[in-house]
Amino acid sequence: MTIERFLTRSQGQWRSMRSAHSLAFRQFEDVLSHIEIVLLSADHPDVSDILTRESIDPATIFSPFQMSWEAESDWEPDDPSATSKGSCILIPIPENDRAGKLVRSVGYAETESAASTYHFLDDDTFVLHTTYGQSIAEERIWFISEHVRCRSSVLRTSAGSGVLQTSFASEVRRIATE
Repeated sequence: MTIERFLTRSQGQWRSMRSAHSLAFRQFEDVLSHIEIVLLSADHPDVSDILTRESIDPATIFSPFQMSWEAESDWEPDDPSATSKGSCILIPIPENDRAGKLVRSVGYAETESAASTYHFLDDDTFVLHTTYGQSIAEERIWFISEHVRCRSSVLRTSAGSGVLQTSFASEVRRIATE
């Protein structure tokens, strides 16, 4: 698997069902999400802003993309019907065909920009490692078929010694019908 093939397979609209276990709060959470992944041009204004801010040479990047989501969780203590939504820009910087860096405008675990490393396992699983100020996240994404993929994550303390949260999601591509 290469980052190009992974992103080509990932683009589109997905319906996600995620179960998370927060060990810190001793809470289980079920989340239903709509996720959209759109490839962007290297000269997209948001991409250009990030490249300038992070002092990244545009010649080193490959297939920037935007990921947007809207989620409904069963763990909203103040308003159970509340939804959360957001969007981030992700910019891959390949080091070779199977590994590289990924710059994110907003992180998965903490709402700050983040630089991650990625690599592909021999079974084509995409593995993403991100170190934040307060935590370390590892995400894995693999395809079951053309329109079904799975995603797991583990969130650890910044020292890496304790597990804060684990999650598993199955995601199904939404196919447009005419």
